[in-house]
Amino acid sequence: MTANPRTRILTPNLAGGGGDDLAGGPTPNPNPNRRCCRLPRCHLPPPGRPLAPRHPRRGLPACLPPPAAPLAPSHAARSHPDSATWQPWEGARWEGHVGSSSNKDWDHAVKASAILADTDSGDYTGLTAIAANWNPNPSNWIGNDPCGDGWVGITCTGNRVTSIRLSSFGLSGYLSGDIQSLSELVYLDLSYNKELGGSLPASIGSLSNLQNLILVGCGFSGELPKELGQLTNIIFLSLNSNKFSGSIPASLGNLAKLYWFDLADNKLTGGLPVFDGTNPGLDNLTNTKHFHFGMNQLSGTIPSQIFSSHMKLIHLLLDNNNFSGSIPSTLGLLSTLEVLRFDNNPLLSGPVPSNINNLTKLAELHLQNDKLTGPLPDLTGMSALSFVDMSNNSFNASDAPSWFTTLPSLTSLFLENLDISGQLPQALFSLPAVQTLRLRGNRFNGTLNIGSDFSAPLQLIDLQDNNISSITIGGSQYNKTLILVGNPICVPGSSEKYCMAPGKSNPTAATYSTPRNCSTLPPTCLTDQLLSPTCICAVPYIGTLFFRSPSFSDLTSSSNFKPLEEDMKVKFTLFNLPVDTISIHDPFFDQNNNLQLSLDLFPSGKVQFTEQDISALGFVLSNQTYKPPPSFGPYYFIAQHYTFANGKIFDQLRKLYFRQHRLVSDPEHFSRVLDLPPSKSKSTNRLPLIIGVSAGGAVLAVVLLALVIVFTKRKRNPKKNEERSQSFVSWDMKSTSASTVPQLHGARTFTFDELSKITNNFSEANDIGNGGYGKVYRGTLPSGQLVAVKRSQQGSLQGSLEFRTEIELLSRVHHKNVVSLVGFCLDQDEQILVYEYVPNGTLKESLTGKSGVRLDWRRRLRVVLGAAKGISYLHELADPPIVHRDIKSSNVLLDERLNAKVADFGLSKLLGHDGRGQVTTQVKGTMGYLDPEYYMTQQLTEKSDVYSFGVLMLEVVTAKKPLERGRYIVREVKAAVDRSKDLYGLHDLLDPALGASPSALGGLEQYVDLALRCVEEAGADRPFMGEAVAEIERVLKMAGGPGASGAESASDTMSYASRTPRHPYGGDSPFDYSGGGMPSSRVEPK
Repeated sequence: MTANPRTRILTPNLAGGGGDDLAGGPTPNPNPNRRCCRLPRCHLPPPGRPLAPRHPRRGLPACLPPPAAPLAPSHAARSHPDSATWQPWEGARWEGHVGSSSNKDWDHAVKASAILADTDSGDYTGLTAIAANWNPNPSNWIGNDPCGDGWVGITCTGNRVTSIRLSSFGLSGYLSGDIQSLSELVYLDLSYNKELGGSLPASIGSLSNLQNLILVGCGFSGELPKELGQLTNIIFLSLNSNKFSGSIPASLGNLAKLYWFDLADNKLTGGLPVFDGTNPGLDNLTNTKHFHFGMNQLSGTIPSQIFSSHMKLIHLLLDNNNFSGSIPSTLGLLSTLEVLRFDNNPLLSGPVPSNINNLTKLAELHLQNDKLTGPLPDLTGMSALSFVDMSNNSFNASDAPSWFTTLPSLTSLFLENLDISGQLPQALFSLPAVQTLRLRGNRFNGTLNIGSDFSAPLQLIDLQDNNISSITIGGSQYNKTLILVGNPICVPGSSEKYCMAPGKSNPTAATYSTPRNCSTLPPTCLTDQLLSPTCICAVPYIGTLFFRSPSFSDLTSSSNFKPLEEDMKVKFTLFNLPVDTISIHDPFFDQNNNLQLSLDLFPSGKVQFTEQDISALGFVLSNQTYKPPPSFGPYYFIAQHYTFANGKIFDQLRKLYFRQHRLVSDPEHFSRVLDLPPSKSKSTNRLPLIIGVSAGGAVLAVVLLALVIVFTKRKRNPKKNEERSQSFVSWDMKSTSASTVPQLHGARTFTFDELSKITNNFSEANDIGNGGYGKVYRGTLPSGQLVAVKRSQQGSLQGSLEFRTEIELLSRVHHKNVVSLVGFCLDQDEQILVYEYVPNGTLKESLTGKSGVRLDWRRRLRVVLGAAKGISYLHELADPPIVHRDIKSSNVLLDERLNAKVADFGLSKLLGHDGRGQVTTQVKGTMGYLDPEYYMTQQLTEKSDVYSFGVLMLEVVTAKKPLERGRYIVREVKAAVDRSKDLYGLHDLLDPALGASPSALGGLEQYVDLALRCVEEAGADRPFMGEAVAEIERVLKMAGGPGASGAESASDTMSYASRTPRHPYGGDSPFDYSGGGMPSSRVEPK
C-alpha cells in the first residue's frame, strides 16, 4: 500500500473538537489511483438507496452516504479499495466522534473533508524529494498540491508538472535522482544557482518529454551522464559555466532535435566524438545550429565531419581549448556558418583552408592566438563579415591584402603581429561601418593617408610599432584615438598627441556607465538597495553579460552601449517583464577576448522583484529569448543570487517540513535515517509495520517541530507568549494602547511612528485610495516590501468595530485569492491596517478603464475564477466559515499577474459550526449587490455572498454599474436574455471591449446561466461557491483557457512563460543569437 501525498483530508470534529488543519501535512490515501475532489453540495439518498451517480468530471461519487457510526475504516475496506465500501478518506485518522448522524452534520463534514488536489502523486512525491536536498526552498513550496496551490516556478498541464523555472533563487545542494519522477517534464531551468552542484543524476535521461534543460551558471561537476543521450526530444541544452569534467559522451549524437548545444566554460577533456560506424557522434546532429564548446580543455583534431553540407551550424565556438592539427579543408562546406571561433588554441597549426571565403554568411571570424601558418587568408567576397581577428599567428609575410577595402560590413579589424607590410589603402578608413582598426606590430610603411571622408563611427586607429614615416589627415582632421608610438614619424621628444603612449599623457578615458538623471539630491538607499538611473532606491537583479564576439572595441562611447539599453527596454516590455530601468557599467575585455558588462535591472513599481519576476527574468536571459543588437554578438548571462524578503527562520522551518514529509512518504528513506536494516522480504505482511512507522514518524516530526517552535518563542519572550495565548475577545477595544492588543498569527504590530515613516508622514503623494473606513496609502517596509496602509477616520465607532473584525478574520485566513494582512497599529488613537500591496488596482478600475489594465474574455474569466475560489475558501474551508457581506468589483484586487484577491473584510461575519447565519438589525453592504432576502430577513448566510458574486459576474461582462439611474443590471439581463439566439441576444448589453463575436466569447452562455442562478430571488435556489468554481472552470476551458484540466494550472495562467511565444528569429538581425522559445514551443530554423 502506498501513500498518496496529494490528498489532504480535513478531519473536523463535529462535536466541537479540534481536527486536522491544512498545515498538518498529507494523510495517506489507500488507493493512489483515486483522487479526492471538492464535492458539490448535493441531496443525499435515503437510507438503503445506492450511491449517487459518479462525479461527471472525475469519476468519483457525486455524493457520499453518511456514516451510521463514528468513522473507523475497516481492514477489509482498506484491503479492497475498489469495493463498494471504500471511501476517499479511508486511511485517515478521524479525531473525536461524529456528534450527530443527521444529514445536516454529515453534509458539513463532506464539505470540509474533501479538498481538490490537482497534482499527480508521483510528481508531488518527486518534487518534495528534490526539494529536501535544496536550501532554501522557494517560499511558497508548502502544502501538497503544486499545481493547485501555485508553487512558484511550477507550471502544470492538467495534473502533471511540465515546467520548473527557478533561475537565480539562491538554491544550494544537489539535484537528486528523484527528478525522474516528473515524467511529463518539458522544461527544467535551474540556472544561476551557483551553490547547486554535485553530479548530474543519470536518471535525468528518463525524462523522455524534456525539451529544455538549462543549468547555466550552477556548480555541477563530475562527468556528463551518457544517459543524456536518451533525451531524444531535447531542443535546448545549456550546461555552460559549471564544473563538468571528462569527455563529451558520444550518446549525445542521438539528440536529433537538438538546436542549442552549450557546454562552454567547463573542464571537459578529450575530443569531439563523431560517428565511427557504431557509435553516434556530433556529426549526427544535422539540425543543431549552435555548438558552444569554448573555454574547456578539449583536445585532438577538429573533425572534418562537422564541416559538411548536411550540417546547419550557425555558431561554431571552439575557442580556448587545446585542439591540435590543422583546420579541416572541408571548412568551406559549412555555408550556414555566421560565427566561427577557433581562437586561443595554442596547438592549432597549418594553413587556413582557401575555401574559407565560401562562408558568405560569416559575420565574425576569430583565429587569434593560434599557430596558424601559410598565406594570410583571402576574405574577398565575405560581404557579411563584421569582426575579424587573426592576430598573433605565423602567417607568411605579405603586403596589405586587397580584401581590406572590400568588406562593407566591417566594424572591427584586429591583425596584430602578423608581419604585414606595404602602405595602408585610404579606402580602409572610409568603410561605412568601421569603428576599430588594431594593426600594431606589423611593417606597414610609407605615408598614412586617413583622408577627409573617413568613416564617422571610426573611433580607434592603432598602428603602434610599424614603419609609418608620415601622415596625411585631410581637410577634416581626424580627432579620435590615433596611436603611432614606435613608428619613425614619432622621433624622441615629439609633442604630437599620436606619439604619446596611451595611459601617460593621454590616459584611457573612463569606460561607459549608464548616466543617472536626478532632478533633486539623490536619496540614501537602505542596505541591499541601489540607486537606479532615475534616482529611485530599489533592489536590482544583478549579473554579468558575456559577449563572445562584439564587433566594436571602444568601451567609452555611448553610441556603442545606448543601443543595448534601449533594445532591452523595448524587448523587456514586449516580454511583459516588470523592469523599470536598466543600468550597464564597467565594461572590459577579459583574457578570452569576451566583453564583460555588468547589468543591473531595477523593478517597476516596487522596491524588490518577486520570485515570479526573477523566474521570468532568468527565463528570458538564460535561454537566449532575449536577442541583443547585432554589434554585441552571441552572449551568455551569469546572475548573482537575488535575496528575497523571506526570513531565514521561515526557510529553515520549510526545509524541516520537506524533510519530515520525506520520512513519512518514503519508508526506505525513513529506515536509512534511523539506520534500520534493509528489508529482505517483499511480503505484504510488513504493511502494518510500515504504516505504523510512517504514522509514528509523522507524529514524531510534527511534535518535534511544534516543541522547537514553542520553546524558541518562549525562550525569546515568555511574557509575550502568555499574552498571545489570550483569546481574541480579551482585548479591550476601548483602549488606545497597543499593549492590550494580542499578537495575531501571521500579523505583526506596528507603531504609528513606523507607519508614518514608511508613508512619508501619510503624504498625499502616497495616497492611493479612500473609502468609508478611511484612506489607503502606499508604503515601503525596511525589507523593501511594498504595503498598502489603510488608516481609519479618527473617532469612528463603526471603524473601530470593522478594525477588530478585519484583523480577526484576516489573521486566520491564508489563501492565494484572499488579500494578506501584514500587520496593524492601535496606537495614539489610530486604527491602521497594513496589507500586502496589490499593484494593478481593483477589478472595477479595470472594467471602467481607469487602471489601464485591459482584460479580454479569458482574462476576465480567470479573474472571476480567482474571486470565486477566494470566496469558496471563506465559506467552506475557513474555521469557522466566514461570510464576506460586501462582495463587489471594488473589493476584488488584481496583483502583478492579474490574479484576483478578495479584499476588505470590514463588514464580514463568522458563521457558526451549524452553518446558520447571524442576525443583524442593520443592513450592511453595497447597494446593487445586496441579497433581496437579506433586506427582508436580516438573516446572514453564505448565499448572500453568492448573490453579490452573481451581480459581479454580470458586471464583468457588461462593464456596467450594478445600479445606475434606476437601472438594475440584474433586471436588465434577465429581461434581455433570449436563449434561442447567439450570446443569448445580449449583444447590446455586453461590454464593447469584449467584441460581440460568438467565437471570441466561448462559454458566455454557460457563464450567464451561472450568473443568473447566483442571483435567484430565493437563497435555496442559488448554487454554493464550490459549485460555482467548478462551473467557471468548465467555462474557462470552453473559452480556450486553462480550466480544471486545461493546458496549464490556474496558478500559472498569467505567468510570463505562458504568453504566446514570439518566434525567436523573426527580427531583422543578421545573426541568430537565440535558441529560445517557450517550454512547449518548437524551435524552427531560420
